[in-house]
Amino acid sequence: MKTFNNLYGLIISPANLLLAWERFKKGKRKKKDVALFEYKLEQNLLQLHEDLQNKTYKHQPYFGFYITDPKVRHIHKATVRDRVVHHALFMWLNPLFEPTFINDSFSCRIGKGNHVGMKRLETMTRKVSRNYTRPCYVLKCDIKKFFDSVEHEILLELLFRKITDSDVQWLLREIVASFSMSESLFEQRGLPIGNLTSQLFANVYMNEFDQFMKHELKVKYYARYTDDFVLVADETEYLESLLPLITAFLRERLKLELHPEKVSIRTLQSGIDFLGYVIRPHHRLVRTKTRRRMERKFTEKVRLYKAGEIREEQLNSSLQSFLGVLSHADAYKTEQRLRNLIVTTD
Repeated sequence: MKTFNNLYGLIISPANLLLAWERFKKGKRKKKDVALFEYKLEQNLLQLHEDLQNKTYKHQPYFGFYITDPKVRHIHKATVRDRVVHHALFMWLNPLFEPTFINDSFSCRIGKGNHVGMKRLETMTRKVSRNYTRPCYVLKCDIKKFFDSVEHEILLELLFRKITDSDVQWLLREIVASFSMSESLFEQRGLPIGNLTSQLFANVYMNEFDQFMKHELKVKYYARYTDDFVLVADETEYLESLLPLITAFLRERLKLELHPEKVSIRTLQSGIDFLGYVIRPHHRLVRTKTRRRMERKFTEKVRLYKAGEIREEQLNSSLQSFLGVLSHADAYKTEQRLRNLIVTTD
């Protein structure tokens, strides 16, 4: 494996910190903490560079809050200063790790995403079923509390295989150790949902599992999006035989557990729910919960528009966003219902 040394100076250079700031601030400049940082931008970036250079930099505590997306998630927001560091680190490390990832992992990668992942699964089912003329089964699994369960020492071991620069290793330890779900000093675990670096760390962590699936178990049709993954085959017995091996690897190597209520083997005919869509032979649908949530949210947007609380541009922006999701599915009736809401909602 190719390793990388002498990276630290490039990551913490004033030029890279400025570029990290430019990327970070997009869409955030009206927020109070971002505006305050920008008010003394040159001073703040130079001080940050000095702290990183002298290794006096300390990651600050997080601000926690909850969002519904659609399930409730506990988000941990770092300070602006720390998020600039996250961007500076991510810009250099992500391109180094990206070539090591398998083609069929789709989370937080350029040119990937949930739509590409969903279409790739559709392609897999079409190949296995030989254009929907043969039986096709999909094993779908979800890892229980993935972000809360990532073991820090295992993560750092995987990062340090490639990153041999001791200074970058120091910074990685500082960022990884800035958050933990464990009260034990001897077993630190957890990644904060909301950190840019958490996206990279999650892919590095689960890449170990991806490599196991492809090179040890030699699974031909496998795809993953963060902690959700699917396997496609023409026999249920084959998929069932893999489950104990998958469970053992996750538990022993990565200290992860499958969610007992989210492991299933389904036929393609009954529909495969993956990444917000339901894949069936010859067509794909938007998940029922997703469709209902969209209709509910857009109904509220129309109400606000008719009450004069939002502008027409905002209403149209919401509509186009929802139509974009629907464009990847056979959803003509749902599209028409959304458009008709503008006319019918009182």
